[in-house]
Amino acid sequence: MNTLEISQPLVSVSWLAEHINHPDLILLDATIPKVTSKKDSDTITTIKNARFFDIKKTFSDTTTDIPNTLPSPEDFSVSCQELGISSNSTIIIYDRLGIYSSPRVWWMFMTMGHKNVAVLDGGLPEWDNLGYPLEKTYALQWDKGDFTATYNPLLNSNAAVVLDKINSENTLILDARSPGRFEAKEPEPRASLKGGHIPNSMNLYYATVLQNGKMLPTNELKELLKNFNIEHKKLIFTCGSGITACIIMLAATLAGYKNMSVYDGSWSEWGQLNNVPIQC
Repeated sequence: MNTLEISQPLVSVSWLAEHINHPDLILLDATIPKVTSKKDSDTITTIKNARFFDIKKTFSDTTTDIPNTLPSPEDFSVSCQELGISSNSTIIIYDRLGIYSSPRVWWMFMTMGHKNVAVLDGGLPEWDNLGYPLEKTYALQWDKGDFTATYNPLLNSNAAVVLDKINSENTLILDARSPGRFEAKEPEPRASLKGGHIPNSMNLYYATVLQNGKMLPTNELKELLKNFNIEHKKLIFTCGSGITACIIMLAATLAGYKNMSVYDGSWSEWGQLNNVPIQC
């Protein structure tokens, strides 16, 4: 059987249904579980052969108090191998909210050097809405993978890089948080954080690139992003904790932009630093 190559970072549920039994395909449920959610097997609804990609407990740096930040390439590689992921795997990621946390995992794999990866447009709800079968348990058995990360620092910006680029005419910082949080009119969900936004950043609320849990058509994304005058600029995406920033990065990728990165610490870091400027 031929290698399963992905040409776009977003695939439809019909594409997944057609290729779901391909031996190269690894299907990952990257849903971020809510604190109140039950984890009993009879409460799980998933897609055939899906494996749970645990962003919070396994695929984040748990040594820091900043949530969801990238683990080291070495730790990422080991965790991927234990999940049965190999360097030749074709990885499709979905979540149970449509498109929410799945783009974060797409960005993680891209940052770790794996390009044959895509997000399932509409996620589990779209799969269900179109009548495809659901499962009650995740896949539990697989062979150990041989995935080895090749870290690409160009896709991951830290606070020092962001601080350096605040006043650059060649860089634009796009914040995916809600307008209320961006303008400090709504409280931050983490009590330790100040309100406001990174100076000279612009607000692109992640929900504006989505419709009914799916990504807007490419032509609409292009029109939306034209309003930000970002041609030929370096784009840095930020949000609350590095999750929804990846949604708008995926949107910009679909619209054809290339020179981009995510500020991994996002407002969870910036909003508690004492030596950085904040604008309201």
